[in-house]
Amino acid sequence: MLLQLQERLKRLHRREDVSAAEWGDWRWQLRHRLETLEELEQFVELTDEERRGIAIAPGLFRIGITPYYAALMDRQHPKCPIRMQVIPTAAEEKVSPGEYVDPLGEDALSPDGVPCIVHRYPDRVLFLALDRCAIYCRHCNRRRMVGQETGMISRHEIERGLEYIRRTPAVRDVLISGGDPLTLSTDKLEWIVSEVRKIAHVEIVRIGTRVPVCLPMRVDDQLTSMLKKYHPLYINTHFNHPKELTDDARVACERLADAGIPLGNQCVLLRGVNSQPRTIEVLNRGLLKMRVKPYYLFQGDPVQGTDHLRTPVSAGLEILEHLRGRITGMGIPHLVIDAPGGGGKIPLLPNYLLSWGTDRLTLRNYLHQPVTYVEPQERDCSCAYDEVYFASP
Repeated sequence: MLLQLQERLKRLHRREDVSAAEWGDWRWQLRHRLETLEELEQFVELTDEERRGIAIAPGLFRIGITPYYAALMDRQHPKCPIRMQVIPTAAEEKVSPGEYVDPLGEDALSPDGVPCIVHRYPDRVLFLALDRCAIYCRHCNRRRMVGQETGMISRHEIERGLEYIRRTPAVRDVLISGGDPLTLSTDKLEWIVSEVRKIAHVEIVRIGTRVPVCLPMRVDDQLTSMLKKYHPLYINTHFNHPKELTDDARVACERLADAGIPLGNQCVLLRGVNSQPRTIEVLNRGLLKMRVKPYYLFQGDPVQGTDHLRTPVSAGLEILEHLRGRITGMGIPHLVIDAPGGGGKIPLLPNYLLSWGTDRLTLRNYLHQPVTYVEPQERDCSCAYDEVYFASP
């Protein structure tokens, strides 16, 4: 697959000078991201809507597409799910009711003087390690800060974030995100991860990244050898469509899994990209074969300029209805809305509970057949041993 994509790059981008070594070098990929109209024209036949989107992008949100990810685009079809995720259109000019610059209220959840920390839940924090990504997704909920010209998050700010975690013993879980942490150098990423791991009250470390999707060559032996030193470590990635499940992406995920890192996927529902049940079913089957657990299916966050990509909530519920009974429970993600304003993730489910009496429930299964479940006669759920087990030493 890597060689096929490389040859596609040469044909579309007229880059006969690109060697296999360069194509497989993640730093080369980042240096040669497509960012201009002229560069994109060599990959795809742009529509008027896309041309307008590219023209207005400097005032809205940065364009940046790795050659690897660009090579997945359909040259002629403007509704290609890869194109729709990374090439802007004129629709981004429109700000619809209920859309926000900061849809999740993250800025208000940062402690005073520590902008790289978002502390929404009592026991965990979001640690923004940088404000750069390998590609810039048109549905990004952090476009207010990611990829802007303000410069990268400084080492001083990261140190202040580390100090906040050290002095906040309630924090047991640290999610390192951004931006994309895996686009940092291995040495800098190790410094951050190792400093977090030294904090006694931090139990698990997580990393959020789209690198396996759009820059899989970054997942090399040096990176995986470093990460495996800091277990328990979890990685959540972001595949949105089966077209992204390339051989290179599979190799990247398998390297991480072989290093003992549990992998989850956080998929965002995008209208016209993955808003049909069959698409998510095929995606999740493919992810499981790559040892990636479908974790979240997100309703798109209402960030300004994304109304054309967001789906009605009914679409997500229809997808869950379709998956139940057709794919293993391991392949059924949590459908959630991340509440605007910082209210946290709210799970959604189809209604399987038809009625609830004093001693029995009437449910329905995935075939819409009614089922009666009789409650136990004894209702006391206290655990007699808990007082002993959880007693303070």
